[in-house]
Amino acid sequence: MVDVKTEGEVETKIETEPCSFSLAHLADLHLTSLDSIKIPQLFNKRILGYCSWRRKRRIVHRREIIDSLVEDLRVTCPDHITVTGDLTHLGLPMEYAEVAKWLPSLGAPNQVTIIPGNHDAYAGKSWFKSCAMWAPYLESDIVLDTHRTADFFPSLRIRGQVALIGLSSARPSPPLFATGALGQKQLAALDTLLETTGDKGLLRIVLIHHPPLPGIVNWRKCLTDSKPFAAVIAKRGAELVLHGHAHTPSIAELQTPSGMIPVVGAPSASELNQQAGRSAKYNIYRLSKTGKAWQLTMSIRGYSEEQGCFISESERSLKLP
Repeated sequence: MVDVKTEGEVETKIETEPCSFSLAHLADLHLTSLDSIKIPQLFNKRILGYCSWRRKRRIVHRREIIDSLVEDLRVTCPDHITVTGDLTHLGLPMEYAEVAKWLPSLGAPNQVTIIPGNHDAYAGKSWFKSCAMWAPYLESDIVLDTHRTADFFPSLRIRGQVALIGLSSARPSPPLFATGALGQKQLAALDTLLETTGDKGLLRIVLIHHPPLPGIVNWRKCLTDSKPFAAVIAKRGAELVLHGHAHTPSIAELQTPSGMIPVVGAPSASELNQQAGRSAKYNIYRLSKTGKAWQLTMSIRGYSEEQGCFISESERSLKLP
């Protein structure tokens, strides 16, 4: 792993790193327990989420699957791991604390990058204060004056010739809604960051919780500023966009002047819901560079209830712009 601190170091390390990189993509873990919740904590939208957890989520999001996931990652040993949101159910401080205790089992902060999802910002304006518990896994490990904002996002982590750019679409939303938004400040910072990393010749992977394209989820769960996001990507370019939120796998494309960018949605990595036809999966993206051209192979690993572990399910190549 590369822990980059200055632009000078970036340029030096990029020249010496091998031109290959593997990234595990996890989404929608919902790993927390609400067994010790107190009634006063539910005097808002969270009462609906708690009822959903009691009725379904505590059953379909299973801790033994998460334990198997961690063990499988030790075997597959990707270079880096990213979690694209929804580590909690209701975004309560006690859930943030529980996740903070669990994260080291997934890996060290320089090995794991996370972004929040709508469940992590379930209700109230103070949710972002709880995010500080995850700071080592959220924050940039390189600081460019061109993209500084008041909060963690957009975050930037550089590994070899790969730039991981994290966004936060997490926003509290009204009851029965699970929408997200990036906002003008974050989009402006993303614009500059994509330009800067693109000028350095880095392969740019954008991480976001909500699907950034229409049709993947319904309007109650959508990214409300998906069009401005697509406009920034079309203007500055990127090589890969990863998201979660839908709990189902998807592969779409976003058009740019330089070509079509794969937009890949990962299903929940902890859910086993036979009624809905969902089973826990995660993706591993293997990137390799020959000359100036990058190749991407996506491997899908799914949980086998019969074997009690994750197994290889399929593999495919994706074309990068």
